[in-house]
Amino acid sequence: MTGKKHIILNAFDMGSSGHQAPGLWKHPKDRSNDFDKLEYWTNLAKLLEKGKFNALFIADVLGGYDVYEGNLDAALKSGAQVPLIEPGSLIPAMAAVTDHLAFAVTFSTISEAPFHFARRLATIDELSKGRVGWNIVSSYLESAATNLLNGEPLPPHDERYARAEEYLDVVYKLFLSSWRDDAVVLDKENGIFTDPERVRKINHDGNWFKVPGPNIFRPSQHQRLPVILQAGTSRAGKEFAAKHAEAVFINSFTPEDLKAKIHDIKTIAKEKFGREEDSIKFLNLLTIVVGETKQDALEKFKDYSKYGDLDGSQALFGGWTGIDLSEYDYDEELTNVESNAIRAAVNNWTKRSPGDPPNLKKTRRYVAEKITVGGLGPVIIGDAQSVADELERWVEISGVDGFNLTYTISPGSFEDIVELLVPELQKRGLVWDDYPDDVSTYRESLFGTKGPDPKFVRPSHPAYKLRWKEGESKEDFERRINI
Repeated sequence: MTGKKHIILNAFDMGSSGHQAPGLWKHPKDRSNDFDKLEYWTNLAKLLEKGKFNALFIADVLGGYDVYEGNLDAALKSGAQVPLIEPGSLIPAMAAVTDHLAFAVTFSTISEAPFHFARRLATIDELSKGRVGWNIVSSYLESAATNLLNGEPLPPHDERYARAEEYLDVVYKLFLSSWRDDAVVLDKENGIFTDPERVRKINHDGNWFKVPGPNIFRPSQHQRLPVILQAGTSRAGKEFAAKHAEAVFINSFTPEDLKAKIHDIKTIAKEKFGREEDSIKFLNLLTIVVGETKQDALEKFKDYSKYGDLDGSQALFGGWTGIDLSEYDYDEELTNVESNAIRAAVNNWTKRSPGDPPNLKKTRRYVAEKITVGGLGPVIIGDAQSVADELERWVEISGVDGFNLTYTISPGSFEDIVELLVPELQKRGLVWDDYPDDVSTYRESLFGTKGPDPKFVRPSHPAYKLRWKEGESKEDFERRINI
């Protein structure tokens, strides 16, 4: 590595066909409609490990995109993130065929009881030997809420974050405060598997959850707590990220806008929660179309664009923002729009951002066409050299730590990145030539191996003090955390 900033590379996918590019499943070279076959995922994992990616980030939603025209028809016809499989089930299989690739997976705080979820999360982290991170979402689809909350509507945006805060508190306690690090003793001579004195109830009694515990799963032998990730940049989302996140996924269309968002979260993290400057990594969504030459890349982009589904893109937009584009004329600008869905997405598509061209008009037509190739984020088109130049520009202007790279066609887009772009980034010293020998967990992949306990959260993280450490008596632990 040179003295240049190391870029974190994430692949971005979903347990569906098309993901951020509705309609591209029709392309003759696309195989994303094999998303329900295990080989699709194991082959993808091996490809990404060949390209020395840090992680594969798997998105998820819990309902259909039925805002556009008031029904699910456009999403169903275009395959816009439906049908959709459960993402956590994929990780053990991918971990089994890789040694270094990490996995960030989206789980919603309205999907299930935190007690059950904690066991599921601990299981996949343990089976992957500490290569898992949890992307925390509070859900944004009314179609998800009505099916998961006994027919009740989606709670208001900020209330969802307050509920997610408590949900996360329960999960922290179950992971860290229920079993002492050395609770499992495996004493064959005396027939003791787990020392009962090293297991305690958490007795959580909150506004939304009552969870006595103890946890039913033992402490993770690798990270103790999976990496905590977050993807919201609304006011409430920034506060949540500044307090809890170790990595934040952002969608910005210009590096200038991205710089402002990163600065806001870092400022809150430092001034309100006392977290260190480098305690949060930031990754921006990008779609990269890379070719042997710039002309080759442009031809690929033109080819992909022919298969994009405009109704499908408007269905995705409706789910992301809560805005039904069918109520607007195609050349009507989208302004002064409020939403209970993803507020950052609403702002990206309806308000001017730093770095936007001065004559840009964010109309229904602009949105529909943009989303067909690229989804929620910008698209970079070019040969390996020009794409690498652009990634360096984004890093220099915004200070971003890396990128979530989504696809137009799968696995073709990832193959192009691995074969064409990664070697150029390696030549410039922007990504590692190989995985470091001393890196074994997702957290180490993000932050390195320096420090007294690089596999665990930093001391400034709110979960740090909740860990019941080896040799600490129950009484001393409870006194330390003020119970």
